Amino acid sequence: QVQLVESGGGLAQPGGSLRLSCTASGGTVDSLTMAWFRQAPGKGREEISCITRRDETYASSVRGRFTSSMDTAANTVYLQMSSLSPEDTGVYYCAADAGTGPYCPDPPYTYPYWGQGTQVTVSS
Repeated sequence: QVQLVESGGGLAQPGGSLRLSCTASGGTVDSLTMAWFRQAPGKGREEISCITRRDETYASSVRGRFTSSMDTAANTVYLQMSSLSPEDTGVYYCAADAGTGPYCPDPPYTYPYWGQGTQVTVSS
């Protein structure tokens, strides 16, 4: 059973940056497919990034501003967010699956393991 714990959310100003962390237990991040989702107020959950040991993908809404990375020693994946705007406000979740292969599956994909979510608010 994979368990995921996110951290790093908070308040950022427009144009600012935040880094989210997702630490896994019960599996190693370089053997899992890890994804980041967000849910804006009043909207559905959106996959914004996926990372495996060989692949990383981004939704068009965040491409060029957000970067996913993996630290195998810490068993943690990160989401570095920059050039933030109020439209990036929402609850951010990490998710994982095992056995999907070395490449990110095309969304929509149903991940079985989820973190608890962390709030990101972008406001001046």
